[in-house]
Amino acid sequence: MSDMTKNPIETTILPPATVCSPVEGRKYTVTHDDNTGEIFVTVGHEYDYGKINKLRDEVLAEWIPHVGQYVLYGRVYVSGGEYDENQTRLRYMIFKREMDKALHAIVKGDKTFFRYFPWFLEFPIYIHFESINPTYNHVLQYGIPRDYLTKQSY
Repeated sequence: MSDMTKNPIETTILPPATVCSPVEGRKYTVTHDDNTGEIFVTVGHEYDYGKINKLRDEVLAEWIPHVGQYVLYGRVYVSGGEYDENQTRLRYMIFKREMDKALHAIVKGDKTFFRYFPWFLEFPIYIHFESINPTYNHVLQYGIPRDYLTKQSY
């Protein structure tokens, strides 16, 4: 994906969630279509488990309270042992390469929420890469949502 204008973002808000609630526990499910490049962002009280496929290539994230502020804490499933070392490393590298796109999609897809709560643009983003292999099981910091407001191409 080289240009987000060629790869549109489709956002769905699952009721009872709205454009401005919930705040705490607001969850994002980010998936994509390999054929069209379209990115799908679902916002809700729960993750959109119906969009999760057997490849487990989605990004799940939510706003959680932490030390008097909030953090956007996300996770991606790298491996639970079903992939060999090479496949696990490849999944990990792809998730790292594509994470900026997923985070841009969250910020762009939920732009009305950020208009209601602009201070959330300043809270940190952490992504947990989940794997039974310790080499690929860790949490990385990905800046703040404001970093993803102006990124137009990748």
